[in-house]
Amino acid sequence: MKKVIIMFTLLVVIPISSFSQTIENIDYISPFNEGVAAIKKNNQWAFINKVGDIVINFRNDLVVTASVNGNYPIFNSGRCLIVKKENGISYFGYIDSLGNTAIEPQFLNATAFNNNVATALKLEKEEVGKNTALNKGIVYYKYFEVVIDINGTIKTYLTQKGVNIALDRKFLRKPPKFLTKQLSNNLIAVKSDNGKWTIKKIIE
Repeated sequence: MKKVIIMFTLLVVIPISSFSQTIENIDYISPFNEGVAAIKKNNQWAFINKVGDIVINFRNDLVVTASVNGNYPIFNSGRCLIVKKENGISYFGYIDSLGNTAIEPQFLNATAFNNNVATALKLEKEEVGKNTALNKGIVYYKYFEVVIDINGTIKTYLTQKGVNIALDRKFLRKPPKFLTKQLSNNLIAVKSDNGKWTIKKIIE
């Protein structure tokens, strides 16, 4: 009888102890969204699945997004925002659910995806001449607010007139603000210089 009890105990205990995974000293745990939850530890974020496995390891480039439940990185439409700094300027892109870069960091600002679209500030460079003495091109930079799909393809320009900008960290300590907001899957509101709003349809 004792042998039966011992065997039964081993069968029950061993699988549990063999497959359990402990993640300790977590500072924050977000609600689950798209099957994963963000966890914070020592100013880095990771993602776990619903069985407690880390599916995207701790990293410092995940962007915290404000939501009704708190502020944390979040997956929407299979994409999560990341940020990369170059010469002190922040550029935003996205990773996929495996942690691979899906859209290279290139935007001066970007939102989380919603129904497979996101709003981003697309930077464009225009060469207007050349400084012959220094043998350097004279360039101007401007950005446009655009709607992108999950592949980073521009679906529509929300602002037709670009905003001129000095690509210098002294002037870009923070990402430029948006003048638009998404109202629904196919509607975007654009704020004009006079403070009035224009509603635009996103054409599929």
